[in-house]
Amino acid sequence: MRGLRSRTSINMTEYTGWLLDLFADPQDGVVLWLLGEDGARHRLRQRFPVTFFASGPPEQLRQLWAFLASQPVPVGLARRRRRDLFHPEPVTILAVTVENAHTQPGLFFRASRRFPDLNYFDTDLPITLRYAAAHNVFPLVRCRISADADGWIREIIPLESRWDLDPQPPPLRILQLTPDRDPYHAPPEMLNIAANSPEGGPPFRYCLPFQPVRPLIVGLRAILRRHDPDLLLTTWGDTWLLPHLMELAQELDLSLPLNREAGRDVAFKASTSYFSYGQVIFRGQQVHLFGRFHIDRTNAMMFGDYGLEGALEMARITTLPLQVAARVSPGSGISTMQMWVALRRGVMVPWNKQQAERPKSAMDLIRADQGGMVYQPLVGLHKNVAEIDFISMYPSIMAHFNISPETVGDHLPEAEPIPQLNCKVDRSIPGLVPETLTPLLGKRIALKNRLAELPLWHPDRDLYKARASAQKWLLVVCFGYLGYKNARFGRIEAHEAVTAYGRELLLRGKEAAEDQEYEVLHLYVDGMWVQKQGVSAVGDLQSLLEDISRRTELPIALEGIYRWVAFLPSRVDARLPVPNRYFGVFQDGSIKMRGIEARRRDTAPFVAQTQLEMLSMMARAPDADHLPGILPEILAFLRRRLAELRAGGVPLEDLVVGQKMSRELDEYITPSPAARAAAQLEAAGKPARPGQRIRFLYTLGDPGVRAWDLPEEPNPAVIDVPRYTTLLVRAASTALQPLGVSEEMLQDWLFS
Repeated sequence: MRGLRSRTSINMTEYTGWLLDLFADPQDGVVLWLLGEDGARHRLRQRFPVTFFASGPPEQLRQLWAFLASQPVPVGLARRRRRDLFHPEPVTILAVTVENAHTQPGLFFRASRRFPDLNYFDTDLPITLRYAAAHNVFPLVRCRISADADGWIREIIPLESRWDLDPQPPPLRILQLTPDRDPYHAPPEMLNIAANSPEGGPPFRYCLPFQPVRPLIVGLRAILRRHDPDLLLTTWGDTWLLPHLMELAQELDLSLPLNREAGRDVAFKASTSYFSYGQVIFRGQQVHLFGRFHIDRTNAMMFGDYGLEGALEMARITTLPLQVAARVSPGSGISTMQMWVALRRGVMVPWNKQQAERPKSAMDLIRADQGGMVYQPLVGLHKNVAEIDFISMYPSIMAHFNISPETVGDHLPEAEPIPQLNCKVDRSIPGLVPETLTPLLGKRIALKNRLAELPLWHPDRDLYKARASAQKWLLVVCFGYLGYKNARFGRIEAHEAVTAYGRELLLRGKEAAEDQEYEVLHLYVDGMWVQKQGVSAVGDLQSLLEDISRRTELPIALEGIYRWVAFLPSRVDARLPVPNRYFGVFQDGSIKMRGIEARRRDTAPFVAQTQLEMLSMMARAPDADHLPGILPEILAFLRRRLAELRAGGVPLEDLVVGQKMSRELDEYITPSPAARAAAQLEAAGKPARPGQRIRFLYTLGDPGVRAWDLPEEPNPAVIDVPRYTTLLVRAASTALQPLGVSEEMLQDWLFS
């Protein structure tokens, strides 16, 4: 059988396939599910003891030793010396080894409650991370496993690396479950089911009504058993569908084989709201399976950005299980990668962050905490502008200059000064963070080069773009994690060092451009917009690109050359530019926009679509000089859209506005439109949580909004057409502002 053969001399069996799932088990140590090259799904087992550590005063460690020895869980206790990242020499610790990983969390919980003043390490690491570090494997890795006749693993060997550009894809069986409507808006009537055929046959499609209930559950059970999927890909599966189906099955006293692992209950993770990067985030309830994966498209963090291929890439790189990698933030992913490097190095992972910010004077704070360099743009319309970007600037700085929590400080041997800071960096030994980022940066650059070589029609472009997007998000957050208050390997001084280098290098790039007589129109953290008479082709910029790269020692790329780009002023004061509010058209006709209505998630689709169509019309102009000639066509289009709005011809779903709840409902002093809509939902038995996006329509009269997800259908007659007219004209004036058309002028032209 292909991929499966016996070693008869020692009664061992060798399997080749892809690592599907891994979890701790009360009886079997670690259970591993393998998707074999033979087409079978194999359940294997392995003994995998885990160890955590405690440090502190010797007397307390002796008391902890006695306490652990008295517990019913068998443990191995030893005095050892291990490396703490923030100490130059190994420290003396108590090592606690637990034979079965399933019992370790409970044992640690009891110990930490009894001895809260000790420092603990390697305590709450996911079993998947421990296993990945111990055996150099990762989710969906193609590997070779040797096991005895009872399925106990003796050896596991990876056959590929996390950094391979083209890993052999596992032939996953995917079952998609999609209700015919949003259950939060109205009760679904049908369950649409689609199953792929990895062997190349046609996909299977089913459609089951939710009523009556018994045929629904019986039919779904049969489909699950027939297809035995590796991945359940659902819509609203976490927050409604799977819990609802499980409840129906329980009422009928029928089993529903969502798990492949027999005897295991489905795992639930409660919903939560938390504050991050200046905003409140809501994460819905999660449903995790054993032996197979479950991903809810609507509850996966970045699924809308990079899809399933990006989620697969995220799992490979971070070593997080697929159903976890799809849901957690990129920050959790980069933290896991750092912990993997620490485990491979023999560095202990602290349970809680231990490094506080060193005391600083007011002048030190002013000098150190300046953030990224921003050079205010020159407001207006500009022709033949080149946008030059540093490739993953902050991660590249961290890797190139060896910025890591343990390498940055005041008094380090063999250290060099950091520009603009009263601080130094030791570049003699690679830091933990640079070691984490270097292979990721290399893979991203190689993937971008591969994309640049592929023609636009190539079928692999979408796959590579999804993988590159997943990598991009990990690199975006790695800088913020250096200064994050709860990051285990974070340190604010390292965070400040990165921005200091960033400011210095961007200024070097600006000087290089000015030395070659370019006008610098805008600088924004890691990007430059430059212009020079007679420069309108990629080849014309080669000398500048080489000079910037030489002066900064960082990789750079030409984002593109705009036919024209418009930098917009503030709405509050037209004299003030806004750094990240612009739009333009590249020479290939593609549009780039930042900070305008079409990019905002709180813009009604009708308004966003209108603005996008206007920009598309403007993009058809061969150059900026031809833009005024398109104005009559744009005005005619706007009049048609306004007439459609006034006549009630716009579907109500295209008028829905979505805004986040920033706090609990009773904490609002002056309720926002979202809070007023949330109050309506709460009265209808649909309470909202902080961080949730509330959908509503603007309506006439009090309270001025109508929640979209109320049980009753909205009345089109109460839509606040004047409010939507104002929003539409405002968005249209944003697009026309570079042509000298103000909102007041546009209103006169449209309504006079």
